[in-house]
Amino acid sequence: MVVVLDNVRSLYNTGSFFRTADACGVEKLVLCGITPRPDQGGRQQRSIAKTALGAELSVPWEYEADTTAAVARYAAAGYAVAAIETSSHAVGLYQWTPTWPVCLIFGHEKDGVAGDVATAVETHVRIPMFGMKGSLNVATAAGVVLYELLRRRLHGSTSPA
Repeated sequence: MVVVLDNVRSLYNTGSFFRTADACGVEKLVLCGITPRPDQGGRQQRSIAKTALGAELSVPWEYEADTTAAVARYAAAGYAVAAIETSSHAVGLYQWTPTWPVCLIFGHEKDGVAGDVATAVETHVRIPMFGMKGSLNVATAAGVVLYELLRRRLHGSTSPA
């Protein structure tokens, strides 16, 4: 799995992505646009490190200014691409049958996956929501999705539960 962060703005969310990516054995994190990077030094580096607890040093990552270019590169390399997004045509996480390898896109905390990126991606996956709020924190959503995919891989199944 490759995880693309499309303009995630929070230093702490970025650190959390590193930590969850390490726990789930993610191949690479791709930090795009305004997403903070561990190599920026100062407060940025310290804040990411505070949440990542060293995972920012062990998880491979790269920076790509343009999310669309990053996604196109992984699609061309044979990755199935899915935006984790609450769009009207999204399939539920537990009904989705991913194909491997997979590239997951997580978007900005408030705005989600950018419109130009979202329209270029055929598969949108949503996490079922039963409360009054219609979404989760982006880093929390990543934990839910990554562990569901990990569960399927460990049990030899890509089909829904």
